Amino acid sequence: MNQEFRLYNTLTSKVEPLSLIEPDRLRFYSCGPTVYSYAHIGNFRSFLTADLILRTARVLGWKTTYVTNITDVGHLTNDDAIDTSGEDRMARALRSAEGKRFANVWDLSRYYSSALLADWRILNLLEPDVQPRATEHIREQIQVIEQLLSNGAAYQTSSGVYFSVASFPNYGKLSGNYAAEALELAVRDVVVDPEKKDPRDFALWKKDDQHLMQWHSPWGWGFPGWHIECSVMAQAYLGNEIDLHAGGEDLIFPHHECEIAQAEALTGKPFSRHWVHTRFLQVEGKKMSKRLGNFYTVRDLIQQRNVAPLAVRLALISGQYRKPFNFTFSTLRDSERHVKRFQEAFDVTKDAHDRGTEGDPNIGDALTDKRNAILSALLDDLNTPAAIAQALDGIRTILGHRDALGIRAHQFIIGVSDLLGIVPQTSLLSGKGITVGHYLNGADKDDSAADDSPTNTIEELIESRAVAREARDFSTADKIRDQLSAMNIEIKDNPNGTTWERKSDI
Repeated sequence: MNQEFRLYNTLTSKVEPLSLIEPDRLRFYSCGPTVYSYAHIGNFRSFLTADLILRTARVLGWKTTYVTNITDVGHLTNDDAIDTSGEDRMARALRSAEGKRFANVWDLSRYYSSALLADWRILNLLEPDVQPRATEHIREQIQVIEQLLSNGAAYQTSSGVYFSVASFPNYGKLSGNYAAEALELAVRDVVVDPEKKDPRDFALWKKDDQHLMQWHSPWGWGFPGWHIECSVMAQAYLGNEIDLHAGGEDLIFPHHECEIAQAEALTGKPFSRHWVHTRFLQVEGKKMSKRLGNFYTVRDLIQQRNVAPLAVRLALISGQYRKPFNFTFSTLRDSERHVKRFQEAFDVTKDAHDRGTEGDPNIGDALTDKRNAILSALLDDLNTPAAIAQALDGIRTILGHRDALGIRAHQFIIGVSDLLGIVPQTSLLSGKGITVGHYLNGADKDDSAADDSPTNTIEELIESRAVAREARDFSTADKIRDQLSAMNIEIKDNPNGTTWERKSDI
């Protein structure tokens, strides 16, 4: 399918087609969360933008390599201003009221990482090809820092290793923050390292032999800076040049600006061709904050307010990613009604599909047009309001012509699921999916799925998935992955094939 996928590029300040390094192959990195607490709905608005990009690319028939990280060390409390001597967020979280239930920071990290993955699955986000953790790539980060020191792009002080912004003339090209004086003014009330050569310089490595998470390096015991983690992991799995990098708008500066500087100072090549950023979320017209009592995690909505998980997903994608989004409970109630209608339409059309009914060709043609309109809306800078409107119009057609439905009506529903992920997931699986009950109890598996699943069955499913992927049938491949997950089996794709292991409880 030769269609342009147009997205706003923060780097060029305009909507433009994704320009791929290799035809029909997308190398895609999206920033994940720092796992010091449960991810909130604002985080997932950004993650869902990446998910929609991935789904659209796959429907176009592109090969995709999708990487999204987990930051489990190095994110300082003042990193959103500019690099400072702030405390690591993981360490601070351990001292919080919630953190006191963990024996150490490693247990805290494991717990919230597992919680993130459960949230990810319950909202029907596609699994990344790789989900690397910062703590598992310390060696690579040290090696890159050594190279930056050797080529003059970094320097040491008594407390750390810093990137020299003056050595990279293009610093600021993503955010527009060029002036050293403006940056110094922005951080005038923050304690900084007095040995830094420039207020813009940011930490690559913090020397700290008292830190709760530390590694030995050529500069002594310490831990990496937040910014170095993502550029190192992106290049480790996607190569020196990538097609697309995504994240929330709060990451434009300094995080993504710093990623560009590090990566390009290291390789001399453009780091990412395209940058996509999701705008902030408000709740009932106000900034989301714990102080205002309007701070919500995915679990808050599902557990405390009994909201269907896919209604949360639908509500979060109902606003176009590039516009500020006002999350309201009215929208959430509407989304619950819509999800129920998607479920009803699935059941009605599946019955027609199972009976092999051809149905009214005019209805089939109309639904095919609707499916194409959904795809066209997503190709136009992820215009989700238009895509969802087309999907709902198709549902009205289906439920208004129940006796005229055929196979193509069910294909429309599957198309909606492939592109938007808002058809209830359990309906699409031959096995059982993640149940809300088990999710709320802290598990991402169904206890009725035997932990001693026969190895032959697992291997057969993995082989079937490989065949589906080879045939570009990514919908079937994703369903098989979910079926394996329901059997308590975790799979990992790598260049040599697919490996699997049994998952432990969250």
